[in-house]
Amino acid sequence: MKVSRRSLLKAGAGIAAAGVASSILQPSIANAADPRVADIIVVGCGSAGLGAAVAAAEAGASVIVLEAQPHIGGRGIVSSGNIPLGGGTPAQLANGIADSPDLLFRDLTDWSVTLSNGYSSYRYNDRELIRAFADINVDMYNFLVRHGVVWTTQRPDNVGGNEVGNSVNRMMHTAIRNYVSVRTGLTASPNTSQGPGFIRPLEAAAVARGVKILLNYRLESLLRTNAGVVGVVASNQGRLINMQARKGVIIASGGGNGNVEYRRQFDPRLTAEYCGVAGEPYSFQDASGILAGLNVGASLAGTYNQTAEFGTNITKPTAIGTRYNYSFLQWGPQSPVFHLAKASGLSGVNNQNVIHVNMLGKRFFDETGGQFPTNSAGSVNPYVQGSYLNAKNITYNPQNWINAALAGIGDGKNGGGPIWAIFDADAVARQRWTVAPPFVDPDGFFFQANTLEELAQKIVMQHQRVPMPPENLVATVARYNSFVGGVDADFGKPSPQYRIQKAPFYAAWSTPVIHDARSGLRINGSSQVLDFAGKAIPGLYCAGEAAGGFSQHGNGRALSQGIIAARHAAVRSL
Repeated sequence: MKVSRRSLLKAGAGIAAAGVASSILQPSIANAADPRVADIIVVGCGSAGLGAAVAAAEAGASVIVLEAQPHIGGRGIVSSGNIPLGGGTPAQLANGIADSPDLLFRDLTDWSVTLSNGYSSYRYNDRELIRAFADINVDMYNFLVRHGVVWTTQRPDNVGGNEVGNSVNRMMHTAIRNYVSVRTGLTASPNTSQGPGFIRPLEAAAVARGVKILLNYRLESLLRTNAGVVGVVASNQGRLINMQARKGVIIASGGGNGNVEYRRQFDPRLTAEYCGVAGEPYSFQDASGILAGLNVGASLAGTYNQTAEFGTNITKPTAIGTRYNYSFLQWGPQSPVFHLAKASGLSGVNNQNVIHVNMLGKRFFDETGGQFPTNSAGSVNPYVQGSYLNAKNITYNPQNWINAALAGIGDGKNGGGPIWAIFDADAVARQRWTVAPPFVDPDGFFFQANTLEELAQKIVMQHQRVPMPPENLVATVARYNSFVGGVDADFGKPSPQYRIQKAPFYAAWSTPVIHDARSGLRINGSSQVLDFAGKAIPGLYCAGEAAGGFSQHGNGRALSQGIIAARHAAVRSL
């Protein structure tokens, strides 16, 4: 029997979202003024979602944006506000930088520029997606400026490029200003990042064009008929609500790194203890949009980009003693999500001041090693963790702290378990740390004791699946102390400098952080979602970290795909 849009919207929610406890609010779809009906429904209000909303409204479409959180911005608003924009933008032309869409395309598909391990971050990019990105860059630059984005400087650079693979300068940086939310009237920002520099102007542009932004609306499922995707089922305050999209649904809900079972499809080691996912707890990467797409026949792309050991898929933490310890994002007490984050973390860690131990209290690698590239002088470039630059003086550090940390304890179980930074009172003084809240989280992520034996016994938390044997920690510290002033005979740490000997002693959470999502729903150059036969699913689009096939970190990828999806959906004939 053929199912109509009307019948599915009225009767399908209970099936499409089975298992969600709620009462179902059945929408009337009799007229275009219904608040649950729009030309385009955008799922997610971050970089991709806001770009899509503004572009769709500009094209004359009515738009509803659904945001699962009680605030907008996603990972975009807590980002550094860096946006790679090339192809011959006005900023490039004004500074004599020769660029073109063709050069940009070649840079992002260059298979020959590799890491020392032989892999290129762009070798596996979907050429159709890169072509679309390259062709829209200049337009996207103008789009952002037209809608109020202000740059710190009008000169592009490559600093903070995060794998843009530039052969010419392209990176633009949005300005830190006191942006006011046009919906709330507040100037509060979740942190001091430059992300509000493009999120807030896009929010203002969306609202000015009649875009309806609904907070605390989580996507539960997509509604699909013989004609394609015609709407969504969203949950809000215990209710399931059917919403109709006359022209299309754009999934811009972020990646799946915060969903343990989803991410373990790509790496079985990434079990629940890797709970410090970048962007959380402001924006959660729960894979909801990806799973909803899979449930209506969508396919995946970029799976190797998620698994391969390049880029910032997984990073070494630089803040310790807190669950949310991504390198370039620290939560302050004024943040609206600090009650979830609980601690800012101890930053500026000098790894000569700590040792790292696994669940058993044993060292496993040189603490100063990791996935960081270094330049010819040996210093770390903090913006290109685990990536490459075209500059010839960049080399890749073959030491791999990450894999050693994920290796586990040989008990036949997946997951490496918690990694603890062990240090003493002298280290605290040298680092000038305050080892108390709000800098550390004593609720399972930071421990202190007067003896090493007592410290090991205190380390009890949900992810420490086996007790740490006190004798192991005592022996580990004693052996490490014997290396100080000489040679680290176990892991080759360069010239160990300080003994761990003065009470109190501390154990701070220092477990690897999951960051980039580079896999997701398969899309084409128009950001249409494809099924397993490679055919577009009518009415379904995807952008940003929910989409796969484009192995590049950052806001440029998300914004461009959102704009492309919106423009295609807005002119879609029914």
